[in-house]
Amino acid sequence: MSTTPDTPSMDRHEGRIRAFAVRRPVLAFCVFAVGLSVSLIAALLIADVSVIPGKAAQVVIVPGTALLITAWLSGRAGVKRLLASLLRWRIGIARWLLVLLALPVLTLAIAAGTGTLEAAPEGWLNIATTYLLTLLVLLITANLLEEMAWTGFVQTKLMAAVPVFLIHLPLSFETNGLYRTRWEDALLNWALLLAALPAFRYLAGVLMLETNGSVLAVGVLHASFNASGGMDVTPDGWQYVPAVVLLTVLVAAYRALRGRPIDQAVTATQVGAGVAPVPEQPAEQR
Repeated sequence: MSTTPDTPSMDRHEGRIRAFAVRRPVLAFCVFAVGLSVSLIAALLIADVSVIPGKAAQVVIVPGTALLITAWLSGRAGVKRLLASLLRWRIGIARWLLVLLALPVLTLAIAAGTGTLEAAPEGWLNIATTYLLTLLVLLITANLLEEMAWTGFVQTKLMAAVPVFLIHLPLSFETNGLYRTRWEDALLNWALLLAALPAFRYLAGVLMLETNGSVLAVGVLHASFNASGGMDVTPDGWQYVPAVVLLTVLVAAYRALRGRPIDQAVTATQVGAGVAPVPEQPAEQR
């Protein structure tokens, strides 16, 4: 008499993980992607070695987890929609100007207004060129894939500020290491992060609505945010935080004047022909 062999324990374990991810996709993403990334970088900090390998792994772990859970939730069609959002470039000239230029211009304005703007020793053309090159490198190497996960996956279901804050916590020790970073500096970095994240996630949500789901636009804005903080004429590196807050206020005011609430998307014809609307998410996944 033959008996049916028991399901291997690994298969049962994978089945439980998948069932959990389908029931609670955002929570599963936070547990796996955020938990693993933070643990890896924390381990490197404790070992007092470079965190670069951990950051490189994070660029794979975060979007990879988002794609895996999306595949479990929506199959190939869901994965294709998520990947297609990386290439949705027809968002209108005004929005491209906003994502490319608003943050560096506001950063420079705040630096000038606070007396912290320094001279450009090699000229402003060099500052502009360096900014654009930095933006491009950040977009390709990190920000676009990050926003596929944070905006394309998580933020279509809820605002992503809290898990993004958690995953960035260890990076306050990146420059000088865990044992040589003053806690005052770490706390200041965390405070700046807390100030910037809600504003940036609001802008990401607005962009997703107004561009009918262009993760590319959000990725460029993210890269612009990071590049604005690294300009040589603002060496203190804090001016880009009030800049993103100010931009959020301006965008919110503009939408209020237009009578457009945060959860109202523009139509495809307002953005440009050929842009597909963002598919509705089930209520329990928002």
